[in-house]
Amino acid sequence: MDTNSNRKAHSATRRTAIPHFFKAFLQELRGPRGSDVRSLCRQLLSERGEASQTALVQQLLNAYERLDDGGRLAFLDMLNQEFGPDEAAISDAAARYQRTPGRATLEALSAAMESPRQRLFCRINTAPRGMATLVDMRGQVVRLTATRPDLMSLDADLKHLFSLWFNRGFLRLERIGWHTSALILEKLIHYESVHEINGWPDLRRRLAADRRCFAFFHPSLPEEPIIFVEVALTKGIAAELEPLLDVNAPVLPVEQADTAIFYSISNCLDGLRGISFGNALIKQVVEDLGAELDGIKSYCTLSPLPRLARALRNCQGEEGFTRQRLARLLADYAPRLTKVAGDPDPVAALWRLLEDPLAHRELLSRPLQRLGLAYLTQLRANGRPYDPVAAFHFFNGARLEAVNSFGNLRPAGLKESFGLMANYRYLPNEFEENHERFIQKGEINVSRRLAPEFKAVAALWSGSKPGETGGNKVQAHVAEQDGRHAT
Repeated sequence: MDTNSNRKAHSATRRTAIPHFFKAFLQELRGPRGSDVRSLCRQLLSERGEASQTALVQQLLNAYERLDDGGRLAFLDMLNQEFGPDEAAISDAAARYQRTPGRATLEALSAAMESPRQRLFCRINTAPRGMATLVDMRGQVVRLTATRPDLMSLDADLKHLFSLWFNRGFLRLERIGWHTSALILEKLIHYESVHEINGWPDLRRRLAADRRCFAFFHPSLPEEPIIFVEVALTKGIAAELEPLLDVNAPVLPVEQADTAIFYSISNCLDGLRGISFGNALIKQVVEDLGAELDGIKSYCTLSPLPRLARALRNCQGEEGFTRQRLARLLADYAPRLTKVAGDPDPVAALWRLLEDPLAHRELLSRPLQRLGLAYLTQLRANGRPYDPVAAFHFFNGARLEAVNSFGNLRPAGLKESFGLMANYRYLPNEFEENHERFIQKGEINVSRRLAPEFKAVAALWSGSKPGETGGNKVQAHVAEQDGRHAT
């Protein structure tokens, strides 16, 4: 071969080698063929074979786990933008159904409305780590939606699937004891969101013979509690938190207990936020405790009022604690409040005394109980009780049993609610009726001991005379021993 031919051959080799070089370079950046998450998602949606689908899911999970925070955010954006429902296909299927209603066109419309990412999530869920990855993924989405409302549709798809996958039929109730695995016990300490567990001695007391702890678990997350409740077995309804949390409190013989106090309920996973577990948990625990302990006759909570201080300070809105409402609610106590505080304005006097509530404990007890009752029964947000704990228990069919002043003297309790706590009582034969009244009419159930004060508070809140409804829209039923009547 002459020199010219050699030169041409070498040039052709270089032209071929350069694209191969860049292709190899890009492949090195991306990893093995098809391993970038976008390609894997598309392959997974098009794959039909079970074996190849399983392998692709594993590849996708491995790739996702290697992503840093920025990479995971980019992945969520991709799912949100590229794997959402096809609006044109939905419109076309809807038009076909309108023209020719029937099973075939209805199924076609249903299929069109299912976004590709929902099918993708279903396939991811088939892998051993799939469920955990999806729950973690939604946890990130939930945290982002406050500043990224465009991710709400992605969140809705995951929430919809979780409401199916985490329904009561799949959940397993377990009693947690001191001999439960250390991994799960450590998670209880980490996930406790109501009353902090201060180390192992505190946890051990909460698991003693006169205590119970129950948690829901899911088969796909066997060592991850979904929600748990802590229960104290007591003699009588507890009005104060400290005896329940005191590490050195004597253990009550179980045969002396007549009441089960639910004092803490904690949801564990951000990725399952908005999925309802508490109702099923409480009902199952009531049933199990009743079967285990014949002496337990009452099932009550000792619950916080986490937004009370905020609501009292926010007195600008017409629907809230205006100065006029506060003045009316405090009128019965105004002479003593103003005298001790040295201020002729009872509202200003209240705030001055609340700067050091424990120093004026006796004086503030009744006024705070009244304000707490007004907060729980009158203050609303979007048609529901403003207090999230009250809304939870009313929704689950409980009745408001008592409002306790200075029931929580811990710093957080004094800061959030000036120490107030509430008892909600669960009676198995009232669950459904209370729930239906609350859902359908917004009615709540209050105990007989609260009835007179509830009537007074309702009238003062609306500015009407006692016995008149005025502008008050909150209705209550008063519990009786074997029945109840409307107020």
